[in-house]
Amino acid sequence: MISAASKLRTAAALGGANLARVAWYRFGVRTGLNGVRKLRATAPAGPFFGAPATPAPPGLTASAQWGASALWFSRWPVALAAGAPDWHCNVFNGEQVRAPSRPWWAIADFDPAVGDIKLIWEASRFDWVLALAQRAAAGEEGALDKLNAWLGDWSVHNRPYLGVNWKCGQEASIRVMHLAMAALLLGQHGHSAPGLLALVRVHLRRIAPTISYAVAQDNNHGSSEAAALFIGGSWLAAHGDAQGAAWHKLGRRWLENRVARLVAPDGSFSQYSLTYHRMVLDTLSMAELWRRTLGLPAFSARWQARARAATLWLFHFIDPAAGDGPNLGANDGARLLQLCDTDYRDFRPSLQLAGALLAQGRAYAGEGDFNLPLRWLGVALPDTALAAPASRLFDDGGFALLRHGAAMALLRYPRFRFRPSQADALHVDLWLGSDNLLRDAGSYSYNAEPELTAYFAGTASHNTVQFDGRDQMARWGRFLFADWLRTSFLAPLVKRADAWQVGAGYGRAPGLFHRRELALHADRLEVRDQIGGFAGKAVLRWRLAPGPWRIDGNSVSNGRHRLTVTGSAPLARFALVDGLESRYYLEKTILPVLEIEVNVACDLTSTYKWET
Repeated sequence: MISAASKLRTAAALGGANLARVAWYRFGVRTGLNGVRKLRATAPAGPFFGAPATPAPPGLTASAQWGASALWFSRWPVALAAGAPDWHCNVFNGEQVRAPSRPWWAIADFDPAVGDIKLIWEASRFDWVLALAQRAAAGEEGALDKLNAWLGDWSVHNRPYLGVNWKCGQEASIRVMHLAMAALLLGQHGHSAPGLLALVRVHLRRIAPTISYAVAQDNNHGSSEAAALFIGGSWLAAHGDAQGAAWHKLGRRWLENRVARLVAPDGSFSQYSLTYHRMVLDTLSMAELWRRTLGLPAFSARWQARARAATLWLFHFIDPAAGDGPNLGANDGARLLQLCDTDYRDFRPSLQLAGALLAQGRAYAGEGDFNLPLRWLGVALPDTALAAPASRLFDDGGFALLRHGAAMALLRYPRFRFRPSQADALHVDLWLGSDNLLRDAGSYSYNAEPELTAYFAGTASHNTVQFDGRDQMARWGRFLFADWLRTSFLAPLVKRADAWQVGAGYGRAPGLFHRRELALHADRLEVRDQIGGFAGKAVLRWRLAPGPWRIDGNSVSNGRHRLTVTGSAPLARFALVDGLESRYYLEKTILPVLEIEVNVACDLTSTYKWET
């Protein structure tokens, strides 16, 4: 049970202005004072796109998705019928939305009969618009007809403001941004068909009245919806639509505001997640590309500085060889602007584009599919390369990155300016090249069984210490923790002798504390934990890469790597158990977890050693 005082402290951390925006939004929608309930429009009719104005450059590879099959969340293959997709079907269980013609605001967020609503939304994010526009630009016979037919079918079966696909302003915004990028691919942004402009207009009418609610979330909802208003509004204004100018102005104002608030000076983003960080980068890249294409005034110097910092932040986390990075924070399968068929966990296409547009530097040298988005969109690769990823302290967000040769370690410590989605204080990730040796769990699903939701967001799914079987913060609702942790100790990131070192810690009343120090060497990672103040037990967990791990005394080994743990007090338990991880949305797999239990305050030293 969360106390009233805890709730008050958490509400204060969320911000009075945000709480007021949410309350006013809900009151307005419930009573009809918000204009979104009064919206009415006819379904836009095609054709939406005409023949490509100019053919695509020769040799470009179009996405293979959305032919006979597609990948939901860039992971799960779904066979497609000859016609358009069923826009109201959960393809995983075959359930149909029971009221596709109800006003969007009258539909529940979580319908047990439908399951995870994201499974329905996925087909309506218009990833297929991009794929079919690529094929049409490349001259594939029938691709343009299919693009127009599917847009027409979507419009007929998703009449404006009715049904689940109008429920979320961010989902509507993603459609607008993808339509705009398709117009660039086909050279039709300057002379767009009336049907396409009508489709953009009905979307902006849905987004604009609820932008304050999106802003109150302090996450990518606000940045996405602001970008859609900026892009869509300027698009309509360029075609003589007077309302478009007002939407463009509103979108620019909020996009400037969201970047200034949600992206810290060191590049950390409000959602503490690599996949959500990629999402905001893709959003900013699309906004900047659209601004340049239409010759609109530049964003402010602060916007440009924060966008560059956000690009460099993600760049430092990513392995350049495979494009993967720590499975940090929430991971809902989001992936915008899919112009190549790289794996979902390959962040390089987004970084190469953001580097060129937002950081004025080439993220990756040589040829690779990560260059395809730039070639399709006509973005030149900079001659200057970004400085190589290095050891960095991103203190605004609470991240310490240690790099030593091929090894990288991450220490996550609590600097929560915004609501945390996971109880992961002092989690450690370890990588050797492209191999993730000590791993984070991910988040699996936003509409899973309560025990799975609690596990993936909880302390037990991270490489840290759990005290008395409780999470580090108490859960208050599906997406909120109460009484956010604060860092009480921070040792600077320094290079001493042959190791990079850093440390951090936190404390909680009445006397509980955890202080962790890392030293990354060329052949090993050493972690020292000082813990105390717990009532009965503390459990240190190390989530290992799948493999044939065996216990050998106070060590575990897979034949090539060895993890040894010693303590200043007796170890009450030293055991390998099964844990879960989710590297892709809706995927959960088993991995070995080393659990070390102690019953008194003590120091623990863990040494993970690999072959060099």
